[in-house]
Amino acid sequence: MIRGLLPDWPVSDCVQGFSTQRSGGVSVAPFSSLNLGAHVQDLPAAVKTNRKRLSKHLKLPQTPIWLNQVHGNGVIRVSENGCKDIPEGDAAYTDCANTPLVIMSADCLPVLLATEDGKEIAAVHCGWRSLASNILGNVLAEFNSPASKIHAWMGPAIGPTAFEVGEDVRTAMLGLHADLAAAFKPQEAKYLADIYAIARQQLTWHGVKSVSGGGECTFNQPEDYFSYRRDGKTGRMATLIWRV
Repeated sequence: MIRGLLPDWPVSDCVQGFSTQRSGGVSVAPFSSLNLGAHVQDLPAAVKTNRKRLSKHLKLPQTPIWLNQVHGNGVIRVSENGCKDIPEGDAAYTDCANTPLVIMSADCLPVLLATEDGKEIAAVHCGWRSLASNILGNVLAEFNSPASKIHAWMGPAIGPTAFEVGEDVRTAMLGLHADLAAAFKPQEAKYLADIYAIARQQLTWHGVKSVSGGGECTFNQPEDYFSYRRDGKTGRMATLIWRV
């Protein structure tokens, strides 16, 4: 049975969102079982079946736009006709109805964005490199609505007790703003980073006043989530948004 999280945010009922957990698919270890990533050396037939199961479970209006994610800051603007090829980027935006957007993750932070009326939506893949290169600012710039009218929801990511990083990550984040130092806790020669706090702070800087979600830990919840940090070779969850 497919399980997952629903965004808890004050947006129109026409906006639908979902973030998968790892159960309910056909993939076998180390991808068991609802692996939705086609790039992780899982059997292509299994991934295809898993994606079909997810689409049926969510009653998606059409096939989602699956991105070739590269840990960058590129944003794909999706029209009602979708995309012919697999686009390269780490965020997708649309103002079209019945156009599902999706990003994959297995420790990185998925962020969904929507205006209160649901006319504009986006899905963002926030790894530390993308956050350090201002991906949230880039995708918010695609919206016609002011940031104060946009709501954000943070899906499951690696938690602050498990996300160990080096000085390079801290330096990259502090290059954006010194206040981000509060998101790093010294741990011997490294740091424990709070990716939820980093994203929340960046969204606030850009004018987003409503941010919900967060609190899950992909690393410390192996029954629920894939984690690249924990397992190396593993599957990917998907976080989707669409409006009807």
